[in-house]
Amino acid sequence: MMDITFSGGKAVGKVTVPTSKSHTHRAIIMSALSGGPCRVTSPLVSLDTKATMDAVRAMGATVEEHDGYLTIKADGIHGPDRTVDVNNSGTTLRLMSGISALFGTETILTGDESIRKRPMGPLLRTLRDCGVECRSDNDRAPISIRGPVKADRLTIDGSTSSQFVSSVLMMSPLIGKDVDIELVGKPVSKPYIEITISMMKRFGIEVGKTEKGFRVSPQRYIPYDYTVPADFSSAAFPLVAGGLAGDVTVGNLDLNDPQGDKRIIDILRDTGCRVEVNGDSVRCSNAGRLKAMDIDMSDIPDLFPIVCVLMSTAEGTSRLYGAPHLRFKESDRIALTENMLRTLGADITGTEDGCVINGVERLRGGRIYHNGDHRMMMSAAVASLISDGDVVMEDDGCWNVSFPGFPETMRGLGVRC
Repeated sequence: MMDITFSGGKAVGKVTVPTSKSHTHRAIIMSALSGGPCRVTSPLVSLDTKATMDAVRAMGATVEEHDGYLTIKADGIHGPDRTVDVNNSGTTLRLMSGISALFGTETILTGDESIRKRPMGPLLRTLRDCGVECRSDNDRAPISIRGPVKADRLTIDGSTSSQFVSSVLMMSPLIGKDVDIELVGKPVSKPYIEITISMMKRFGIEVGKTEKGFRVSPQRYIPYDYTVPADFSSAAFPLVAGGLAGDVTVGNLDLNDPQGDKRIIDILRDTGCRVEVNGDSVRCSNAGRLKAMDIDMSDIPDLFPIVCVLMSTAEGTSRLYGAPHLRFKESDRIALTENMLRTLGADITGTEDGCVINGVERLRGGRIYHNGDHRMMMSAAVASLISDGDVVMEDDGCWNVSFPGFPETMRGLGVRC
């Protein structure tokens, strides 16, 4: 396989970024559950979201791809009529596990080697406790699920992944009775739960909040034409590039969307970058050497690799904490980020729930291993802007998971690629 090399430079200009993968997954599933017809405008079409399209097709939905939008409809939804292969999409696996529990037929869900290592125990325990038959490989895919859900009280541990909570929430209005959902453990990535609830409301579902979690009454999803917002986790890469070495504006952002990753704006400002917000645009430029920070990553785990790059040359010691669930992403993102930045010359030490970074003046560059993790690859590319040498890595196209055209976008800003 060929290599791809990033050789630094400057990052100057204005760009738009892809729309949200998380919103696209949810919009596809909710559209199918509503029966449609629904139009999903500006979806992120990637290998992950194509896995979700295939999953709802297996439930009887019709999904058609057009230029800039999807149309989705279903005369009737049933249990998937074939094995659902989610490829590398953990979101598809987790959300579809809950939906599959609604049906009295067996559903088998599987995926690639990485997916077969992702923990599913908390969600499978919840489903088993409410009468669903679940078989798995030590609580990992491949998974066999046969419903229906028989209980009216569900307890879910959200301390490993917010997707477990979203999965239970999305299936709950279709169980056929009032359902109380109790959260145990400290929920992580809470903004993603808020995204799920917000989108369910668009599709006609009201979710009540209780002292211990949520209460959902029997309801039907209603067809809704949904427009997917731009993704703040993708916007973080060009914005950090501007903050480290240039002046970058990202447009078409919805500052009112409940995405937790819009916190990147505050992080950039607090580290000493020059940040301006004007309507739907955010501009970030370099204003000298950045200052170290302590940052709670519990609700923004997807930002971890790029924030580590941001802090790698900041003056002082930074501590990123609160995100042990990072060890169960596409890869062990704490270990992979530590290895990547150490290779490039950073002083970084991984911890149980994050890392400690002693800022250095410059990185030196080098050949890094991204393990096919899209966020790792893109973070390393941005790191080239503060490296004296090239940053080289395998060119496997993994950025297409969330940011199709990423190398071209960075090249257009002036990054040498």
